[in-house]
Amino acid sequence: MKLFRTAGGWLVERDGRRFHLPPDLTSGLTTRDDLPSFLAKTASRLVAANDVAPEHLLPPIERQEVWAAGVTYLRSRTARMEEAKVASGSQFYDLVYHADRPELFFKGAAWRVVAPGHAVRIRRDATWNVPEPELALLISPAGRILGYTAGNDMSSRDIEGENPLYLPQAKIYDGSCALGPALVIRTEPPAATTRIGLEIRRRSQPVFTGSTTLAQMKRDLATLVEYLYRETSFPDGCVLLTGTGIVPPDDFTLKSGDEIAITIEGVGTLQNVVA
Repeated sequence: MKLFRTAGGWLVERDGRRFHLPPDLTSGLTTRDDLPSFLAKTASRLVAANDVAPEHLLPPIERQEVWAAGVTYLRSRTARMEEAKVASGSQFYDLVYHADRPELFFKGAAWRVVAPGHAVRIRRDATWNVPEPELALLISPAGRILGYTAGNDMSSRDIEGENPLYLPQAKIYDGSCALGPALVIRTEPPAATTRIGLEIRRRSQPVFTGSTTLAQMKRDLATLVEYLYRETSFPDGCVLLTGTGIVPPDDFTLKSGDEIAITIEGVGTLQNVVA
């Protein structure tokens, strides 16, 4: 089943039909360790709902922090090595890719996350900016994966490439993270064949398209979660972006007005425009 968040509350989608969840059932909804079984018991209290336009959706997140994993795909490793201006930087990313311990970093607070249909941003002090389409995990306070959504980890490649220590500035800023359109609530991991696609349009014309599958990930989802929760507690749970396997060519950078569409098979399409 899927969960959509709107200004009027949460909607649940079952068998292609959407229903309102009563307000008394939605307090701290996505922080529940028992979310899948809890939703399965709500059928008798659901009220039919009309479809909601994508631009009226809110990010499917409550109080969770958003974290991200880097260099989880070979393509990401290659791109990071290519962008590194310092020779030691390229070696750094190769070491990260092959290490047992994954790269994990804070991406943003819930209030900073951009909703579907709304504007993401590129930094004014950056010249090389790209979206990073990623599978995002909804994780419970106890570290259980409860569901999945699509995420956009906006990145300034020139800033990070100048020095690996600049990664927080390249990754964490207003409008740098979007999530949606829905949370797919399931405890089973998505199939390795699950396709992730990216399309960027400029003045209504495609300027970049690419795709990958989860089979291209070097690290499994459970390992990423285990490392994230080792010595860090998340009382409200967490959302974890799991890395990208799609990187536009080095001569490409986003421009104001570009339209970004990230499609994950079984999840849906997250659409945003560049402010």
